[in-house]
Amino acid sequence: MDLQLELVLIVGSVLFFFSILAGKASSRFGVPALLLFLAVGMLFGSDGLGIQFENIKAAQSIGTIALCIILFSGGMDTKIDEIRPIISRGVILATVGVLLTALITGVFIWWILGMTMKTAGIGFLTSLLLASTMSSTDSASVFSILRSKGLHLKNNLRPTLELESGSNDPMAYVLVITLIEIIMMKAEPNYWVVGFNLVLQLIIGATVGFLLGKFTVFIINRIKIGNDSLYPILVFTFCIFIFSLTYFVKGNGYLAVYVGGLVIGNSKFVHKRSSLNFFDGLAWMSQLLMFLTLGLLVKPSELVPILVPGLIISLAIILISRPVTVFLCLLPFRKMPFKDKSFVSWVGLRGAVPIIFAIIPVVENVPHARLIFNVVFLCTLVSLLVQGTTIPVVAKWLGLAERPAKIRRLKEFDIELSDDIKSTTAEIEITKSMIEEGDRLMDLSLPDNTLAVLVKRDDIYFVPTGKTVLQPVDKLLIITDDQDALVETYKCLKIEPKG
Repeated sequence: MDLQLELVLIVGSVLFFFSILAGKASSRFGVPALLLFLAVGMLFGSDGLGIQFENIKAAQSIGTIALCIILFSGGMDTKIDEIRPIISRGVILATVGVLLTALITGVFIWWILGMTMKTAGIGFLTSLLLASTMSSTDSASVFSILRSKGLHLKNNLRPTLELESGSNDPMAYVLVITLIEIIMMKAEPNYWVVGFNLVLQLIIGATVGFLLGKFTVFIINRIKIGNDSLYPILVFTFCIFIFSLTYFVKGNGYLAVYVGGLVIGNSKFVHKRSSLNFFDGLAWMSQLLMFLTLGLLVKPSELVPILVPGLIISLAIILISRPVTVFLCLLPFRKMPFKDKSFVSWVGLRGAVPIIFAIIPVVENVPHARLIFNVVFLCTLVSLLVQGTTIPVVAKWLGLAERPAKIRRLKEFDIELSDDIKSTTAEIEITKSMIEEGDRLMDLSLPDNTLAVLVKRDDIYFVPTGKTVLQPVDKLLIITDDQDALVETYKCLKIEPKG
């Protein structure tokens, strides 16, 4: 037993190590890290180096917990001030958009599989179930790709996409569960009851998430924990509690954790910065674990027979279902430019969430469940490869990308300011040209709203005064009002604001 545990741990650590290396390579070659995580899993899986992983229920549990953490973290990082102007379009895309995508894609799947795989005997309800698993954009993919590419999108496009991807999974989940129940009952459902239950689950999920989010902030600000390191763990505890409690009151847990994270992240509470950093790392680890597990689960040899219909379905979603859905949903927003709608259409990324939803039919022994899983997995690979790698290119081509001046990250000074403090910090390295007209701190051309607060010389840190004599290669920590003021400071010192 001990040997088995040690073997699992060493194999797991090796997989994590190669996945992290893949993540590092992704930023260099422009390939989404999540796609490479999947590739590592497939490489080490049963058709690769031979790791046998057949536990469907374990994969579903890992995916559910990971998705819960990712949605909660995404909610915490989302600023209400940013989504307030676009909340109506985001909600429509997350609800009506999911339903339209499922219907349009379901028709295509029924038609395509009927022509290419007649022996499979796929009916319309099963085609609709397959489409429903892929009807939502993947929050993990959208969050990671948009935030890792360093693109600044115009016209509130980023909060629109993040709100949609963070809040549309619940709608897709309800569709999947409802269709599975209909297929397994083999009876004519009462569509009014189905629709009512769908809306009720979303309302309960949003309400529970909001109330428990407020309750979490109340408790955190009043409980006195001797060890400050436990505050992020406390927030994590409430994240799991929100998800699980919502399940027992018949609400949608995915929506609840996203709304709960949104409420908590936009509130003031003690040790907020450490909690945000904790969840940022936890969300990345969850994405890595989730994609790695799903990569191990798939058998690439099973993708070969469905390669042609899978590619056709993928292109149909990317080029027809998603654009038609987006333009129909955004029809009321006449002031939204055509190119903005086109970009939203392109960022219809599929990722781990559709695969997790595709596992549910396998667990429930739905007819053609393995075919559904394989088609969804192939469509996810195509989406990440085609859409995930071209988002920056499409944004620039449509004239929607702005690359703001990169500010040097703090490397020598391990200091972070709370979000409540609107000031910005940066570090600069003193060069000979900076001190040609005087080597004292007061001789530097610093704007009035910029202060030098700390100097690092060799391995020694000290607080400077105006008369402090600076030397080349000294590191100077400065603080100023905001990013614009920091760029102005760089101009005064004739520093190029490169990353």
